[in-house]
Amino acid sequence: MIDQVKRVVIVGGGSAGWLTAGIIAAEHAAASDQGLEVILVEAPDIKPIGVGEGTWPSMRATLERMGISETEFIGQCDVSFKQGSRFNGWIRGGDAPADHYYHPFTLPTGYPEVNLAVPWQQVRDQVSYAEAVCPQVAVCNGNLAPKTISTPEYAFALNYGYHLNAGKFADFLRRHCTQTLGVTHIKAHVSGVRSADNGDISALLIDQGEPIVGDLFVDCTGLAARLLGEHYGIGYVSKRGVLFNDTALAVQVDYPQPDAPIVSHTLSTAQRAGWVWDIGLPTRRGVGYVYSSAHSTDESAEAAVRAYLAPTIGKDAERVELRKLSFNPGHRREFWHRNCVAVGLSAGFLEPLEATALVLVELSATMIAEQLPSNRQVMDVVAGRFNRRFLYHWERIIDFLKLHYVLSERRDSDYWRDNLDASSVPDTLAEQLLLWRHDYPWRQDTVHAEEMFPSASFAYVLYGMGFSTAPFPHRRRRDQKACARAGELFRQTRADAQKLSGCLPSNRALLKKINAYGLQTI
Repeated sequence: MIDQVKRVVIVGGGSAGWLTAGIIAAEHAAASDQGLEVILVEAPDIKPIGVGEGTWPSMRATLERMGISETEFIGQCDVSFKQGSRFNGWIRGGDAPADHYYHPFTLPTGYPEVNLAVPWQQVRDQVSYAEAVCPQVAVCNGNLAPKTISTPEYAFALNYGYHLNAGKFADFLRRHCTQTLGVTHIKAHVSGVRSADNGDISALLIDQGEPIVGDLFVDCTGLAARLLGEHYGIGYVSKRGVLFNDTALAVQVDYPQPDAPIVSHTLSTAQRAGWVWDIGLPTRRGVGYVYSSAHSTDESAEAAVRAYLAPTIGKDAERVELRKLSFNPGHRREFWHRNCVAVGLSAGFLEPLEATALVLVELSATMIAEQLPSNRQVMDVVAGRFNRRFLYHWERIIDFLKLHYVLSERRDSDYWRDNLDASSVPDTLAEQLLLWRHDYPWRQDTVHAEEMFPSASFAYVLYGMGFSTAPFPHRRRRDQKACARAGELFRQTRADAQKLSGCLPSNRALLKKINAYGLQTI
């Protein structure tokens, strides 16, 4: 007899648990009588970490897939628009106005038919790479929104993700999942695991009530990894030797005036032993210093946060309460073992740079939903495929994050000097950097169809940080084709930047209109 997969049990709530529940429930019609049964078990007294406030543009498709109104989401989760990241002080350090660059969410003009990194080399001393190839930089400089009130839900003039209140987001998802998508919510403490004869998890033991039986168990219990880590003993692969940051001090601060501009991107400002994030929501800012405990004391880190805040909130910077978070950058050795799969912090965590935590949840839950094994016999095949794909994703993220550090010219602390040590640079990244010295990032760098970072993302960071490429002589013929269209595409970028800067509202103005009138549904 074939053991069919009819019931999925998710352990843990928060953004990871409820996103996973919603994506699976929507895909498999959990609200119908014939649909898959989806159960989420959540301890009633465990608060989510609540600092994952940045998303990728992929979140738009995820929410739409779950049947969520963008208007309701924006109104109920303190949402603002995110159009990329701006990196301050990463190149040389100090307060020089020129020491910044953008990683925008919109791809370069003409991509992927034309690689504008080639002709940009001729004007690199006159204009930054991102500004030359993408109109979004001008829009971000003006704190403008990526669309207008007449643009339908999830549509855009410029690609965007979100900044959001993580606690409100989890509550919003819970309501939608239980009231609309048919997810069963059980509030209980998991006290143990009942194993089947073959080593699978057969049921969860809870403090009150009958054991919760399931066919597939999703571990969303955070850093504790109660199922995959504690029960199955799947080891953790630390990446502290590559990515040094392991501690964060986080705080929420009010705007000096209620109508203060809302920044349209994440601000990432380099410090002596890490970097400060600054995220603007409609009602407050989320600020935090993520740093290496091997390169800074907590006292020095606290002083750095308060010094960062002082110019905008004055004497209040000395009084705000900071929340300390510690983590071990890395990931599980495997993510799907037998009939248990980890999603979110249970699978691992690296650091907040480039906001990869929630997008990994989206990708993981989507693959589970789309390739959900129909029975236990094929589950191991799907698990193997899942493990291979996500090991690749994690390695690719590590390379991309490390890229931000190895290109810096900063030598003002052991932190930045140690980041240049060859032993801390993954071989895969070292190989790519060697190649990029002689050839521009382009389509050939894409190994998988579902890449997290296209070649454009690597180019934004490389050339934003001042990297130089001296192409092979035999590439000249190909490069001449790119240069032939360069003038046209550069002019188009400038024209788009001017047009959008003149017609797009500010981030705050659009959010006010959305809350008052709503966006059009498609």
